[in-house]
Amino acid sequence: MIGNAPFFVVGLLFLGGLTAIFIEKNLIKIAIAIGIISSAVNLFLVALGYRAGGTAPIHFLAGERTVMVLPTPQAMTLTAIVISLATTAFLLSLIMLVYRHYGTLDVDEIRRLRG
Repeated sequence: MIGNAPFFVVGLLFLGGLTAIFIEKNLIKIAIAIGIISSAVNLFLVALGYRAGGTAPIHFLAGERTVMVLPTPQAMTLTAIVISLATTAFLLSLIMLVYRHYGTLDVDEIRRLRG
């Protein structure tokens, strides 16, 4: 039985990513933490759509009384993965621009240099 294990993993991933965002001073590590939080959200969506003994949500292949997993969280997860990819690429491009301008990725140093 799968039980509540995915939800505990989601909580641990989310708290770990959130902690890293507030503790880390390196912009790359903060971007990685945002990716970890995004993965936690995707795992949460997949865990919500899980049904024990469920089959793929293809109605013409399954019988009338067949238990199927929910297709909506799967579609939302695919959409969230694409959005996360685009957001991460944008975030990393901004980090590259910050590095070119300030010469460092340390948040405290960037604040000090801002003037």
